[in-house]
Amino acid sequence: MIIYPAADLIGGNVVRLQQGRFDDVTTYSASPVEALRQFAAAGAEWAHVVDLDGARAGRPVQADLVCELARSVPLKLQVAGGYRERGQLARVFEAGVARVVIGSLAVKLPETVNAWIDEFGPDRIALSLDVRLIEDVPMVAISGWTEESGQSLWDVAGRFPHARNLLVTDIGRDGMLQGPNFDLYEQIAERLPDVAVQASGGVSTLADLERLRTDGAIIGKALWEGRIALGEALGLARA
Repeated sequence: MIIYPAADLIGGNVVRLQQGRFDDVTTYSASPVEALRQFAAAGAEWAHVVDLDGARAGRPVQADLVCELARSVPLKLQVAGGYRERGQLARVFEAGVARVVIGSLAVKLPETVNAWIDEFGPDRIALSLDVRLIEDVPMVAISGWTEESGQSLWDVAGRFPHARNLLVTDIGRDGMLQGPNFDLYEQIAERLPDVAVQASGGVSTLADLERLRTDGAIIGKALWEGRIALGEALGLARA
């Protein structure tokens, strides 16, 4: 399992939102560069970096900072937040970003995202699908969880035959430190066996990581609040 320590950015600071709400923000660090260097010092190889300003604006707002991070920290960066155009992806790839996460656009314009997967390679694009369970069916929400797509996780994922990376967030678990939705991730592994799945939302203890059977796990709030030591998580994932 790959551990992705997460740094969510607003105005150049590392923050965390409660349930995706911009009116409920906790600031953890004013130096994203130092934060990511600490990830690397603990032994991490990847970091998950989210431009929350960009996610809200629908375009990368902190692209300069993301490019600076890619050039100055010894980590592979997986970045998200408002990527809607090919040139935006090309810019951060040129700066050294390893992978870009595409969310709502994958639901709205799957042909465009499929073209990017073919052009840049499936290892450089991750699909991010945020879901709510409705009568036990994972239904995809878009636009920062404010809109319901009316499509299931299975419907959307089925439109990307060459995708290799899938980040799935159970909205009800994100930032709540209640544990991941293990049943959901087991279903995904069964139904989408050829896709590397990243669990996002709810990881709060080392026991959660031990139980997960995903290819990757994103750790945010639990890491920043000291509930999980990154070095221990990395050691467990490599065992």
